[in-house]
Amino acid sequence: MKYSIGIDFGSLSGRAVLTRVSDGVIVASAVSKYKHGVMSEFLPSGVRLEQDWALQDPHDYLEVLCETIHSVINESGVSSSDVVGIGIDFTSCTVLPLGKDLKPLSFSEPDNPHAYVKLWKHHAAQEEADLINDIAEKRGESFLSRYGGKISSEWLFPKLLQILREDEPTYARISCFIEACDWIVYVLSGRLTRNEAATGYKAIWSKKEGFPSDDFLGALDERFRHVVEEKITGEIVPIGIRVGKILPEIAEWLGLNKDVEISSGHLDAACSLIGAGIKESGNMLAVVGTSTCHMIIGTDERKVPGMCGYVYGGMNPDVYGYEAGQSCVGDHFQWLVENCITEEYVNEASKAGMSIFSLLAEKASKKKPGASGLIALDWWNGNRSILVDGSLTGLLLGCTLQTKAEDIYRALVEATAFGTRIIIDTFNDNGIPVNVFSCSGGIARKDAFVMQIYADVLGIDVHVVESKENAALSASILGAVAAGIYKNVYAAMDSMSNRQRKIFHPNQANHIIYNEIYEEYKELYDYFGRKNHVMKKLKYISEKNR
Repeated sequence: MKYSIGIDFGSLSGRAVLTRVSDGVIVASAVSKYKHGVMSEFLPSGVRLEQDWALQDPHDYLEVLCETIHSVINESGVSSSDVVGIGIDFTSCTVLPLGKDLKPLSFSEPDNPHAYVKLWKHHAAQEEADLINDIAEKRGESFLSRYGGKISSEWLFPKLLQILREDEPTYARISCFIEACDWIVYVLSGRLTRNEAATGYKAIWSKKEGFPSDDFLGALDERFRHVVEEKITGEIVPIGIRVGKILPEIAEWLGLNKDVEISSGHLDAACSLIGAGIKESGNMLAVVGTSTCHMIIGTDERKVPGMCGYVYGGMNPDVYGYEAGQSCVGDHFQWLVENCITEEYVNEASKAGMSIFSLLAEKASKKKPGASGLIALDWWNGNRSILVDGSLTGLLLGCTLQTKAEDIYRALVEATAFGTRIIIDTFNDNGIPVNVFSCSGGIARKDAFVMQIYADVLGIDVHVVESKENAALSASILGAVAAGIYKNVYAAMDSMSNRQRKIFHPNQANHIIYNEIYEEYKELYDYFGRKNHVMKKLKYISEKNR
């Protein structure tokens, strides 16, 4: 019996699965939290960070790699000689600077914020993103339409331009600025590559047009003119190909055999269609976690306002993959629990043997939609789609002295559902019909309260992928392809993907109420997202007076 390992690097932790290549059965799994988590206020050394920073320590990724692989081998009792491939997926755009020795700069510069990994939700490069968008629009750059008209502050070029503008000496020491996913593939194989998915979605690259021209990049900053040849090194490769065998010293470190094949990397959300067995156009998959990515494939090239972009081969091979997303979903549910819950609620949940989230859901479900009088905008971490603006902030409207924590929780859940509905409406209006809506991820699989609200808000069935670790399963499928077990990704999907679904049907009475609230959500969305800049003004005042 042969096995492959898939490792999914998320925002707060990494998880590995050991998968049987014959049928995709997960025989062991392991999760390891990042020791330093997300660094948004201070570095480990005590250096203070500015507002909207979100950094990580690459040492944490190596620890996860080692801990989880050893754990799944030990748990399963499988012989390491039977492991044939490894696939990696990662949150994106999560990028780090490498020095001339191709080691992370933070290893030798622990007090330098710009030497660390910039996590996907690092939004401190909004000024650079605004500059890119402004100059690209004035010049009529064709690439802008591939990304819905705006480049996000979350992406590679704004983050790298931020380093240049704020810390030119550090910029000069960078020999390669690379996705963390591709760095881990390099650590395993010794071969420096860039996967087409991340390069296409997050680094303004396409097979037809390549990267933006040197002329455009020089227009941003003359020092940036040759950034592609100087800093964006590494061969660009398709998803699911064999990059090479594991390095002997890495095999020994991980307790694996020296014949394990390493697959090219993939984005965590984009690869999730593979594990879910989604091949058909019209089936949107939303990966619901700390944030949400909305993905749909198609055979035609379409341009959708405010989408994160489309890439040929960016999700599944040989088709266009279209992506949109929300920057804050589980993150602001967690924010509520960490900052707004009384000791009374904590004790009540503990006495009942349930989580705070379960308690809030139980209390909130006793009220009809709209009964609390609350409405929220889900921008606690900016807006990814459709507005593409990391400077926007959250809004909660309608509070009274009778408002309770469960009312706020429900309003935040509803806000994320409304945000998803705007994304679906925008795709439908621009020639990419959403015929089926599917969800995966921990929140989707575990939280029936949230998924029922999504069904009620959208007015359509919500299909929840039953696989516990769908992203990691997807990565393990790519590992099996790299090992030559299957001739291509689609053949591997036929045998290894998980097509089990739990379906949530909409409550039509609730849907009618939500239609009414949705109209108000759209009014607020347009007003605060496009017309009134109070959120940005408040953020400016905050930054000035920190």
